Amino acid sequence: MHDKYRKKYRVPAATQRLRQQIALEAARRLFDAAGGTSLSISIDWLEQAGENDFYLAKRKAAAVLGHRLRPGDLPTDGEVREQAVLLWRSRDGQVGKVTSDEMPEPEEGEEIAILSEHLDRFALYRMRLAPLEGIKQNPRYHPEGDVLYHSLQVFHLAREARPYDEEFLLAALLHDVGKAIDPQDHALAGALALRGAVTERTFWLIEHHMDLLISREKTLGARARRELDASEYLDDLALLREFDNAGRVPGAAVETLDEVLAYLKGLEHEAYLND
Repeated sequence: MHDKYRKKYRVPAATQRLRQQIALEAARRLFDAAGGTSLSISIDWLEQAGENDFYLAKRKAAAVLGHRLRPGDLPTDGEVREQAVLLWRSRDGQVGKVTSDEMPEPEEGEEIAILSEHLDRFALYRMRLAPLEGIKQNPRYHPEGDVLYHSLQVFHLAREARPYDEEFLLAALLHDVGKAIDPQDHALAGALALRGAVTERTFWLIEHHMDLLISREKTLGARARRELDASEYLDDLALLREFDNAGRVPGAAVETLDEVLAYLKGLEHEAYLND
């Protein structure tokens, strides 16, 4: 029954600056809980933190900073992970010296560039892929289940077709990482989140992997279509589209994320890559 005396729940929307402050404080709490004062701590601690750990850290961080926010306005787990990685990278005597008050307002794409400069690219890939396991998809289009499982299926198909094409394999594995960042435009969001950690070809394939999908929601203008047709990567994009469509089989056998990343890392040391 409607209670006319009940006050409406009105809280101002969180700004990007505020979200960043909360993400940093939440990351510090997670980092300290994992023994962040020890120089021997590895990045694995971040993977051991569960969804509930992130949520509690964000809620406590908001309370400590004196902010009341709707749950939907809290920073994402990905934003907290990014701050946590920066804290981990600065563990050699610099931990605790970064404060939200000192942190400048980042320009668009600046934070991603910082991560790609200071974080091993495979650690960044893992950080972008791990949240996908918790993202369920519309069973009408993705009966296989969560986004990570779909991505591993697409990678498996790509590996069977082009086992030594690292750039294409990365595009297959990482094409949907943007779904944990911006579901409204996950292709562009995913590409930008990987900028500096992938090649131009991989970036382009991820950015455009939806362009060949025929649907009511996705249509290309004449100019965009001409630019697409003129690209040297068009055949690669068509093959990625084929695997993206095929990688939706419930119960399909796939490699684990650890196995996939280990395989890709091994390609770095193969002589054919230097030909």
